[in-house]
Amino acid sequence: MIPLIDVVFLLLVAFIFFAMSMTINRGVSVELPDSSTAQVEKEDASEITIQQSGRIFFDREELDIRTLHARLVLLHRKSPGARVVVSGDRGASYESIMSVIDAAKKAGIAGLSLKTELGNRDGAGISENVVRNGQ
Repeated sequence: MIPLIDVVFLLLVAFIFFAMSMTINRGVSVELPDSSTAQVEKEDASEITIQQSGRIFFDREELDIRTLHARLVLLHRKSPGARVVVSGDRGASYESIMSVIDAAKKAGIAGLSLKTELGNRDGAGISENVVRNGQ
């Protein structure tokens, strides 16, 4: 009986790990800033990540700002209602984050969101939520 319980427990753990690995995470891992008013958004969207060093990634592919703009123009032409999530490291410069937002706006992307961690610095809250820009 004990070996059967062990096998069932092992299958349960394996199922949990497989389910967690199936979640879509298109961005590069960064330390997100906190927001106490963030709202959870569950839409499928492309992700732009700005690291603390200023490196820019579009769906895990490193690009410079000009190439990013060109890719966003192509994305907008292909899908005018495309959504883009910007994940800026909390140590990234304000200028680098704004240059990415400007590139997205110039490309015609209207569905632009900022990714944050929900919480008010006391450790409470849900992580990785998205704050919509002007919506």
